[in-house]
Amino acid sequence: MRRRLINSTLAVVLVVIAVFGVSLVIVETRTIEESARESVRSDAARLVSVVESRLVAEESVTAASMRSQVPHDRHVRIELPGQPPIELGEHPGEGAIEGRAGEPDDVIVTVRQDDDRVREEVGRTLLIILAVALLAVVAAVLLAVQQARRVAAPLTDLAETAERLGSGDPRPRHRRYGVPELDRVADVLDASAERIARMLTAERRLAADASHQLRTPLTALSMRLEEIVTAADAIETAGAGDITDATGTAHAAASTIREEALVGLAQVERLTDVVQRLLTNSRDPRSGSAVGFDLDEVVKQQIEEWRPAYRKAGRAVVRSGRQGLRAVGTPGAVAQVLATLIENALMHGGGAVALRTRIAGNQVVVEATDEGPGVDQELGSRVFERTVSGRNSTGLGLAVARDLAEADGGRLELLQQRPPVFALFLSREADEPSAGD
Repeated sequence: MRRRLINSTLAVVLVVIAVFGVSLVIVETRTIEESARESVRSDAARLVSVVESRLVAEESVTAASMRSQVPHDRHVRIELPGQPPIELGEHPGEGAIEGRAGEPDDVIVTVRQDDDRVREEVGRTLLIILAVALLAVVAAVLLAVQQARRVAAPLTDLAETAERLGSGDPRPRHRRYGVPELDRVADVLDASAERIARMLTAERRLAADASHQLRTPLTALSMRLEEIVTAADAIETAGAGDITDATGTAHAAASTIREEALVGLAQVERLTDVVQRLLTNSRDPRSGSAVGFDLDEVVKQQIEEWRPAYRKAGRAVVRSGRQGLRAVGTPGAVAQVLATLIENALMHGGGAVALRTRIAGNQVVVEATDEGPGVDQELGSRVFERTVSGRNSTGLGLAVARDLAEADGGRLELLQQRPPVFALFLSREADEPSAGD
C-alpha cells in the first residue's frame, strides 16, 4: 500500500517535471539566444551613432579612437565609404551571433559575439532547472512517504480491528484517524462490534438459561429410569426361584425393561453431559473438556441405541474398519455427532448404514454412508448451513453437529454426495501407534 502510494505520487511528479521542465528549457534557451542577438544589435546601433557623430564633428575614425567604445568580448567591423574597413577585437569562429546596423551607402557596423557565452548561460540555466527539479522530487518523495504513512497506518489498524472482530473479540476500539473515509469505516466496525457483542451475550444467556432449565427434568428422568431398573431387578429376584410360565414371562419382560431402561439411562446421561457442556461454554467460551477416549465404545454405543429403530424400518446399521482407535475430544459431543449422522441416514437415506473407522495421518476418521439417493447436487456442502434441508426438516441437525465437531478441534465434512459419505475427523491420541488402515 505504502509503496503504491509513493510510486504513484513520484510518477505524477516526474511526469509534471518532464513536461514543464522540457518546455522551460526550450523557452529559456530561446530567450537567452534572443537576448544575445538583441545585445549585439544594440551595440551595432550604438557604434553607428558614435561613428556618425565623429564624422559630423570632422573627427577621425580609427581603430585607436574606437577601441574604447567596443566591449572586450565583441568583434566589431566598421565599414566607411571610401575607406578600408576597421576591425576591432578577436574574430570569432563559425556559429557566432551577429548584429548589423547602418545604411549600405553610409556607415555599416557589424558586431559579432562568440556563442560560447550563450552556451555557458544556457548550461547554468539547465543546472538551475535540474536542481529545482531534484528538490521537487525529494519534496515529493517526503510528502508521499508522509501521506502513505498517514493512510496506510490507519488501514493496518482497521485490518487488525477486523481480524480481532473475526476471531471472537467484539470489543470496539473507538479510534479515529482524521480521514473522513477511514473514520466512516471505523464507525461501521465499532457499531458491528457492539452488535456482535450484544448478540453473543444474548446467545450465551439463552444457552445458559436453556441448559439450566433442562438439567432439572433430565435429572428427574434419570432418577425415574433408575427406579425402573431397580424395579426390574426386584421382579427378576422375586421370580428367580419360580419356574412357572407366568413368572418366566414376567422375568423375561423385566429383563427387557431393564435393558431398555439402561439404554435410556445412558442416553440421558450423555444428554446431561452435553447440556452441562453448553452451560459451561456459555459461562466461559474458552473452557474445554476434550479428553482421550475409546472411539470403539462410542461407535458401539450408538449402533446399539439405533439398532431397534433400524430393525423396525427393515434396515440395518453396521460398522467396519479399524478397531482399537483412541481419539481426543468430548465423548458426549462425539456421540451426539454420530447420532445426528445415523438419524439423518434413517430419515433421508436408504438401505444399510455403515460406520467405518480409519486413520488419516494424525487423525481418526469415522465415515457414515448409506445406500440411499444421496445429497442433491444443488445442495452440496450447503447441507451444513442452518435452515438448509433437502427434505421437510429444520436443517439444524448437521449444522449443530458440525459446530460440536469443531468445538472439539475436529471437523465434519461431506466427502461424497452419491452415495452419501459423511466423515467426522478427530485428533488422534498422542501415544496411539501410527499404523495405516
